[in-house]
Amino acid sequence: MRDKIISNASELFITYGFKSVTMDDIANQIGISKKTIYQHFENKTKLVEATTMHMFEIISHGIDCICELEKNPIEELYDIKSFVMLHLKDEKSSPQYQLQKYYPKISATLKKKQFEVMQKCVTDNLKKGVEKKLFRQDINIDFISRIYFNSMVSLKDQDLFPLNNFSMNMLMENYLEYHLRGICTPKGLDILTKIINKNKNQQ
Repeated sequence: MRDKIISNASELFITYGFKSVTMDDIANQIGISKKTIYQHFENKTKLVEATTMHMFEIISHGIDCICELEKNPIEELYDIKSFVMLHLKDEKSSPQYQLQKYYPKISATLKKKQFEVMQKCVTDNLKKGVEKKLFRQDINIDFISRIYFNSMVSLKDQDLFPLNNFSMNMLMENYLEYHLRGICTPKGLDILTKIINKNKNQQ
């Protein structure tokens, strides 16, 4: 039952946001009483914490699986972006932004965990790109991996990028291209151009 509550709550939080969804909404969605939820989670904050970590684990595992496929590092970044967008449903309700605003402690813990995962993932990606001569030999990997993480976090800031003007998918597409154009060799740029053209044709 605990897993069922987490799974349904995750779905609702991603779709409508952490602030908007009540314990009654979650109980109605599952078809149980609110009392049953409180048997597993003493309050909404505990439930938000559990669902947030649950979503983090699912996305981290998915990213690990993509990295294990040993694709070229440019394709890998685009595959990770597609996977994350699929799970976060384009973040129309801006759950990350609401989490930061209404549950700052949980948001800070999540950010720390995300940084650890992304730092390793992006560092490995950059090293692989340099080895394959797709990224320039002289890039500062530690600096770029941190800038990458910081930029990804900034994209979710609705004061900077209001969702009415910028869809999360558009922001991610633009940022990925911006990031890669700064570090690619001519060989890497050829691959990037092919991926961008292919994505345009699929839209």
